[in-house]
Order: sequence, then C-alpha cells, then structure tokens
Amino acid sequence: MAAQAARDSARVFTTLAHLIDADFLREAYRRTSKSSAPGIDGVTAEAYAEHLDENLRDLHERLRSGRSQAAPVERVWIEKEDGSQRPIGKPAFEDKSVQRAVAMLLEAIYEQDVLDCSYGFRPGRSPHAALHELRERCMNEGRGWIVDADVRGYVDSIDRTCLREVLRKRVNDGSILRLIGKWLRAGVMEHGELTHPETGVVQGGVISPVLAHIFLHHVLDEWFEREGQPRLKGRSFLTRFADDFVIGCELEADAQKIMGV
Repeated sequence: MAAQAARDSARVFTTLAHLIDADFLREAYRRTSKSSAPGIDGVTAEAYAEHLDENLRDLHERLRSGRSQAAPVERVWIEKEDGSQRPIGKPAFEDKSVQRAVAMLLEAIYEQDVLDCSYGFRPGRSPHAALHELRERCMNEGRGWIVDADVRGYVDSIDRTCLREVLRKRVNDGSILRLIGKWLRAGVMEHGELTHPETGVVQGGVISPVLAHIFLHHVLDEWFEREGQPRLKGRSFLTRFADDFVIGCELEADAQKIMGV
C-alpha cells in the first residue's frame, strides 16, 4: 500500500478497512501503550490482555459488521511549565487499539506525501532533528529573519468538515471515515458531565496527532511550498514540529509579508 501511494500521488484509496483483520488488530494492540490510565470504562490494558484472543475476535466482528461504538473520552487537566493548564483525554483502551490500527494505515499512505520540512508525529523524526535542521539552515544559508509561530489551541479547533475533505483526497473508504467520525463525535466526559464539541480532535487519542499532522500538511506545508514560497523575493524555508513552526527568510520584507498573510 505504501508503494502504491509512493508511485501514484493522486491515487485515492477506497478499500482499506478489510486490512484490519484479527492479526492486524493484534499488531495494533502490541503497539499500543499499556502504561496509560484506563478510560471511562475503567478497563486497563492488563484486564484486556487476560482474554486477549476472545476480545480481539469480538472486536474484529464488531468492526466488520459496523456495530463498534466509541466511548466518550475522559478529560483531565495537567499543569504546564508556565503555570497554565492543558487538557488531556483518556480514551478507552480498546478504542486506542483500534485507533492505532487506523493510524498504521494512514501513516503508510501519508508518509509518502508529507514534506521534509515536517518533523512532528512521524517515524524516525524528533524535536532534536527539527532544531538541528533549523540551526543549520539559519547558520549556513543566511536566513536572518524568523517567523516563529504556534497554532493556538490547534487540536481543539480543527474544522471537522475541512478535515474530512482533506482526508477524502487520499483516503475515501467509508468504513474508515465512519470510524474516525465516531471518535470525533464520541464526546468528552469532564466532572461527570458529557459534552460534544463541534470542532477539534480530542487530545490524548492515538488517532488525534495523526489527523492533526495530515491536516497541517495540507493547509500549511503544501501551501507554503506551492503558494507562499514562490511569491517571496529572497530565499526561505519552513520547519514544522506538530503545530509549532518556524519560517526563515533571507529578507525582512519577506518575513513581514508572511506575517501579514
């Protein structure tokens, strides 16, 4: 599948769900973190593993028949270094395993599409590599004007309609899109109250950073390469890690132009 995506950048994948069989689910389970706290259903990774074969067979049948349901995500708040707080979601363990399976499929396709400027939520990429790239380009290529940006509240503010449109350009499998839709609509449980946000992807979900990465690839990375960079007079570059990015410009006027846009 990855080879097909690499050969044909315009190909739309319409039949992916059948790949998520019992063996694929077992591999997704293996790759899912077992150390995080249980979700709203209270089922721990250890408890799920006690009847693993039975649980995976039942899960596969529910996925195959379309009967699977997504549990609401429990939200907790953790303190950041600056004293502010940020929300973290705790999905049910089984949901995390299925999300890992879907993420494995999406990553196989989109790793063939994403640009070298992107370092967040990609295999073999790290913040350290992004910082090294940034330093080398600034020091060796004379990019003295820097636009340093962070998309405020990005994960919680993604337009879901736009996200679906972006996904359909490459992945238009109804079963996969319905699964993603179930996770987006499952709701958030906080202090015993269930709410259903209309925007964003819930923080803490395995699928969330993958979807967020795909969306920014289209609306930022590709935009800069195709629309922004050709309109600048001097040399420039973009380096992005998750929703933090830096645009380096040779000319101050170009940096000001980017800021205006």
